[in-house]
Amino acid sequence: MTYPPGGGGQWPPNDPYQQQGGPGSGGFPAQPHPGYPQTGPQQAQGGFPQGGFPQTGPQQAQPGFQFPQQPYGGGQYGYPVPPEAPKKRKGLIIGVVVAVLAVAAGAGVTVWALNRGSTQAGAQSPTAAATNLVNAIGKGDVLGLLTGLAPAERDLMTTLNAETTKELKRLNVYKKDVDPNQINGFELKTENLQFDEGGAEKVNDHLTITKLVGGKVTISSDSSKLPLTEEFIDLAFPRGMTDAPQTQTYDVADLVKENKGEPIRIATVKVDDEWYPSLFYTIADYALASEKLDWPKQSIAARGAASPGDAVRELAEASVNADLSRVIELLPPDEMAVLHDVGPVLVEAAGKQKPAEVEIVKLETETQDVEDATKVLLKELEVRAEGQTVKVTKDGECYAAEVEGQREQICADDLAAKIGGRSMSADAKKALTNLVKGMIANTGVVTTEVDGKWYVSPIRSVTDLQITALKSLQPEDIKALLKLAK
Repeated sequence: MTYPPGGGGQWPPNDPYQQQGGPGSGGFPAQPHPGYPQTGPQQAQGGFPQGGFPQTGPQQAQPGFQFPQQPYGGGQYGYPVPPEAPKKRKGLIIGVVVAVLAVAAGAGVTVWALNRGSTQAGAQSPTAAATNLVNAIGKGDVLGLLTGLAPAERDLMTTLNAETTKELKRLNVYKKDVDPNQINGFELKTENLQFDEGGAEKVNDHLTITKLVGGKVTISSDSSKLPLTEEFIDLAFPRGMTDAPQTQTYDVADLVKENKGEPIRIATVKVDDEWYPSLFYTIADYALASEKLDWPKQSIAARGAASPGDAVRELAEASVNADLSRVIELLPPDEMAVLHDVGPVLVEAAGKQKPAEVEIVKLETETQDVEDATKVLLKELEVRAEGQTVKVTKDGECYAAEVEGQREQICADDLAAKIGGRSMSADAKKALTNLVKGMIANTGVVTTEVDGKWYVSPIRSVTDLQITALKSLQPEDIKALLKLAK
């Protein structure tokens, strides 16, 4: 099936901020994770979220469809820089196509221009779902791209986008008049994209892998058109943004030939009798293919908890007991459906693990409402290990640890002072203190409710760290941290 040439509209890919290098040098502009700008190249990682949740497949660079990584920490401040371009061109074009599904984040990119659509745009078949995707690319239809995604993925990205855009505008990183439906500085054109309908793989009743075999994709970037504030540009780029506009075209058929005839795979999922292209399933499909593994015949059914706090406690206990099946059961059946489907492979690959010699004696939590979810925050944790009992309590901006009667407390001001050192300027110390205070007071685990049961959302938990970090800062803090990064 051949599609008509696409128009030259703009669309919001992985955050297109570029310094030296870019598409013209063979790299697709992928960011390490959504949220707070970073300095220095960040190594891209495929797979699923870090921080204790299972990953699939080898962790080599795959541009354009990473999951979010830790959004703060030492050396993380400054202006976003894309990771080095991967050497394999097929990896590049896969990243280009799958990045259209990501549109911004899910994984590892700054969510930029996704407005929440009031309606969904499903299709009657897998090929039709891919058709909608292709048409949206060609038209630069941001809303069409977004509503065309699997509903749970769409909701994740729109929630993250709304919060991120709001905060970066407040921090004077983005201009106040940014149009959420488009982004300047990056353009993608498609021409005569072809799918092999006969070669589509039906995995089960709700998952089909479509095959892209032909057409052209042209990527253009112009950093001078990025809608950043002048103040931010002056601080982040004291010598100015001098990169020349760059354009590069890729022929899908040539890439398929170079890869021994293997087409580009795009996973589509069926939700309520309609088909949608899926970012998460596409990642998992490539991870399985790279290991020469098939999709499991059976999935791990979701089995949630009675409350947000119970979900967190049960997940913690399952982790301590090395019970990966139970961990997967406690993940949202909508957002993390892919992990339920691929779960048996993960469990088999992990093998029989020895439980940690740790007992969770007490876990008290409190909850906080966040966008479309509930955040669980620690109040008190008591564990027993190697004959000793460790008790950790939280009080506002302070944590206290008690071991065998010996108690030590650390508060945000103390921690910021230790991190900053004596040579840091007063403005930078204040910025760091604001960040640490906000993170200590508001870091938690995000849970969602599905059909009356509660589940731990790894994606929302990680992206909430980003939002929490941004909300902890003031515009003057951004200036101080940019100066500190020089």
